[in-house]
Amino acid sequence: MTTVYREFIVEAGVNQVWDALRDFGAVHRRLAPGFVTDCRLEEDTRVVTFASGLVARELLVGLDESARRLCYSAVGGKATHHQASAQVFAEAEDRTRFVWITDVLPAELAGFIDAMMAQGIEVMKHTLAHRMPAGSGRQNDAPQAG
Repeated sequence: MTTVYREFIVEAGVNQVWDALRDFGAVHRRLAPGFVTDCRLEEDTRVVTFASGLVARELLVGLDESARRLCYSAVGGKATHHQASAQVFAEAEDRTRFVWITDVLPAELAGFIDAMMAQGIEVMKHTLAHRMPAGSGRQNDAPQAG
């Protein structure tokens, strides 16, 4: 098994970032618009369509409000095992550390997963830093993944 570990800073408050991350069925609107072009919920699974055309089924494994951690597993597809978690930590009042970890088999998929995560991170950083907190009104445009 290979682990892909990514950590980055978001220029937004931890509650705002957690609110977007925990909204499992709205990843295409609140977290990574453009990188993820569609998402639909089917019970505890989301069907995610990426800008590349790739479609993935991701099972919600757990959501821990107190730890601000979400865990999911891709089911079907090329990976024989895929489990990922994302967790956010307050760094300062308007600064959040975002930790995203993915375990995958076969190990040969790690490069592909890492590249996808890198693309997603760039969109998430921009989206989260330029969006207003939930319920506050206007939201700015996020970049499109390319």
